[in-house]
Amino acid sequence: MLEEEYQERRVLPPHLRKPMPVEAPFEYSLRDARAADLPAVREIYNYYVANSTVTFDEDAMTLQEWKAKFASLDKLGMPFIVAESPSGQLLGYALVAPWKPKRAYRFTVENSIYLGPAASGKGLGRVLLGELIVRSKAAGLKEMIAVIADQGAEASIALHEKFGFEEIGRMGRVGFKFDRWLGTVLLQKSLK
Repeated sequence: MLEEEYQERRVLPPHLRKPMPVEAPFEYSLRDARAADLPAVREIYNYYVANSTVTFDEDAMTLQEWKAKFASLDKLGMPFIVAESPSGQLLGYALVAPWKPKRAYRFTVENSIYLGPAASGKGLGRVLLGELIVRSKAAGLKEMIAVIADQGAEASIALHEKFGFEEIGRMGRVGFKFDRWLGTVLLQKSLK
């Protein structure tokens, strides 16, 4: 048959077509982290330890280590928030921790934001960072630092820049993971 002999494919009228499946809306709520959240926090974080260079940790964190970190952050009054689905699944978390242990650094913190696989690419990182900044200001903190891997973390750098973080430096070849050298990008935001 010649091309001009083909008839156009018929299309069913709208009332006879199968309805397109509607994706359930992405719903969550933010709240302060609780000790009961730590097993899920550990699972989210340890996924990145094993599968990416966004963290330079090479060994999975234990639940005991997370409990100690949680207690330390709680004692210091540092924000630690989680995003939870309506069914109770932890979708991600965000926290700040002291930038350095010396007392003069007490108003400067480093942020960490990690999302579970089901929450990636849906805008949750933006919401968590925004809330983390608000809560850090309320806690009296003055400067927030982001230390981001220089490879494979372009989205994280762009996210921080949208919130007014400015690049303050780079350190090349300071970490070695997955048989390659990695550097970091440092960004800073004043919370005053």
